[in-house]
Parts: sequence; C-alpha cells; structure tokens
Amino acid sequence: MTKSPMPKRHLPTSPFLAPVAPTPKHFTVGSRVTHDVYGLGRVTGIEEGVAVLVDFGSLQARIVSPYTKLTNL
Repeated sequence: MTKSPMPKRHLPTSPFLAPVAPTPKHFTVGSRVTHDVYGLGRVTGIEEGVAVLVDFGSLQARIVSPYTKLTNL
C-alpha cells in the first residue's frame, strides 16, 4: 500500500478539526541557528522563500525550504 503524495482536503462537515499549517520560519543574516545534522551555525545569506545559507564553521551549507531540521536560537 502506498501513501498518496497529496494531502487529503478537509471537508467542512467533518467532525474533526482542520489540520493547522505550520508557520513559515523566518531567518535574518547573522542569526544563530542549530541544525539536526550539522549542529550550531550562523546565517550568512538568504534566498527569500527558497533557501538559507549557513556557516557551520568547517562547512557552509545551503538549507532549502521548508527548513524542517533548522531552528532559530
């Protein structure tokens, strides 16, 4: 059995609450962040709505949206 790539739409007559969309994360140049794989870093550049450039010390990475593993500190 495979899972559909499209989420199911919420029916107005459903007794269940509609799923809440996660709020988009906003980053600023120079802000400190943490990544689940790379660790602590500092934002060095922003591609608005597309990606964030982060300097992790020994590595510079381009993290693409939706930034699931990236968190502001």
